[in-house]
Amino acid sequence: MKRFLLFLPLLAAIIVGVVLFAGIGKDPTKLDSALIGKPVPAFSLRDLKQPEATLDEAVFRGEITLLNVWGTWCPSCRDEHDDLMWLAREKKVSIIGLNYKDNRDDALVWLDRLGDPYSKVIYDPKGTLGFDLGVYGAPETFVIDASGVVRYRHVGVVNGDVWERVLLPVINDARENG
Repeated sequence: MKRFLLFLPLLAAIIVGVVLFAGIGKDPTKLDSALIGKPVPAFSLRDLKQPEATLDEAVFRGEITLLNVWGTWCPSCRDEHDDLMWLAREKKVSIIGLNYKDNRDDALVWLDRLGDPYSKVIYDPKGTLGFDLGVYGAPETFVIDASGVVRYRHVGVVNGDVWERVLLPVINDARENG
């Protein structure tokens, strides 16, 4: 029995090594989503900027849209904000924000100070829509086609490279294949 205990650290090291090796080369921004190819989940939440207005999944119908999950508590969201402004202003991309588990007043100050790239902002203080979307944290960005179907999920910061290499091809495919 004592000899077995001597090999226990070696066995543990081998198990850890196998787990780590299995993750090598995998892209952490590509988390599978059960929603790919399915409509945005039904929801009814308040508009961040107009609290008397209620938004639902119909906000995603009519044009291809990016749904950007963000919060003022998220440092990476701050990092990507200028790129979202660029996409909205220069590339004329329709972006809907999902203000996730945040304080309304803080979010409004953030948008006032940094600029507002969003055509609408869904206020999700309890994270209910985020939960239904399978959000792990922020930032996350979904490509939603004109029918309201989720086409792609990107975990992490959206920048110029991610736009050109990842999101634009998905959007172009959504345009071509309706």
